[in-house]
Amino acid sequence: MQQYQFEKIYSQMEKEFGTIERGDEDLHTMMFYPLESNLLKTHRQYPSSNSRRLREAIGLVFYDIKSRYTGEQYDLDNIRDKDNARLEFALLMAFDPFTNEELRATLTGELHMDLTDKSLLYDYYTEPIVCLVRLKESVDTWEKKLGSNGYFTFAESYIGSQIRGNDLIYAVMEL
Repeated sequence: MQQYQFEKIYSQMEKEFGTIERGDEDLHTMMFYPLESNLLKTHRQYPSSNSRRLREAIGLVFYDIKSRYTGEQYDLDNIRDKDNARLEFALLMAFDPFTNEELRATLTGELHMDLTDKSLLYDYYTEPIVCLVRLKESVDTWEKKLGSNGYFTFAESYIGSQIRGNDLIYAVMEL
């Protein structure tokens, strides 16, 4: 996939799933907290996984999600590298049952979710997608204000003191 093709995913997901209005982020805290804490933990361990790599990681996650609810496959090997892949994994661990085995067990066991149902997956991924769209806007904003690592500089000042340890966490969402 070419870079210009890859970058279309951001506007496609925004158009298909919508956005979170400024000021309404608190309504999505249950998803933002695991996303942002996983990212911060990963960045602390691997500083080369910076804000620029995060923007790419969000795009990779969008393609991962889209492949799950459509069945389409995308060749992203020329986009993915170790720095953005770490952040991609951190994001997916927050909500994706195909990445996080503990989450998968909860969803399929306790909640009886059928992970082969594409329309159910589409609905399930709506919350993470709108949060990721908003997160990408934040990355863009903080990069412009603070440079190539702007998002993580902001995140450390905003929630850094609340984030401890290295274990990645996840959210279980209601449908």
